[in-house]
Amino acid sequence: MKLIFSLVTAFILFFQSDIEALRNSYAKANQSNANTQSFITIAENQTGSDALTTGYKAAAQIMEAKITTEKGKRKSFVKAGATRLESIIKSNPNTIELRLIRLSVQENIPMIVGYRGSIKDDKAFILNNYSKQSTALKNYIKRFALQSKSMTEAEKASLK
Repeated sequence: MKLIFSLVTAFILFFQSDIEALRNSYAKANQSNANTQSFITIAENQTGSDALTTGYKAAAQIMEAKITTEKGKRKSFVKAGATRLESIIKSNPNTIELRLIRLSVQENIPMIVGYRGSIKDDKAFILNNYSKQSTALKNYIKRFALQSKSMTEAEKASLK
């Protein structure tokens, strides 16, 4: 019994560290091309197939368009990543972190790309469900909100 408990605990801690690594890297990814590349590498090296890991991998695929030198591939990176992200959100519509990922992607992608249709819905979902989240996820959401382009000062202040 102790062995099973130990294995389950170790698995949970290992999984959490992967998600934390993705979160930390993703939060810094837009600061520079080096950070973007670092996030892409971390995301690609993840072996998990859960919804969150898949969401971060989709975001990495979209961000790859930002740093690629092959102009012909930019559109395909964005299209494939956006399709993947939309699919995972459709399967997991109540996962706030997936909504946060999509909101941050849509806020930061150039308007000309046209991938901006869920900003209002995702922002409302995040604000309405914020209080139900774990402390770690609340802190992550607050850090995002502070630099968010779509959240007003009043909305940012409401995230306690």
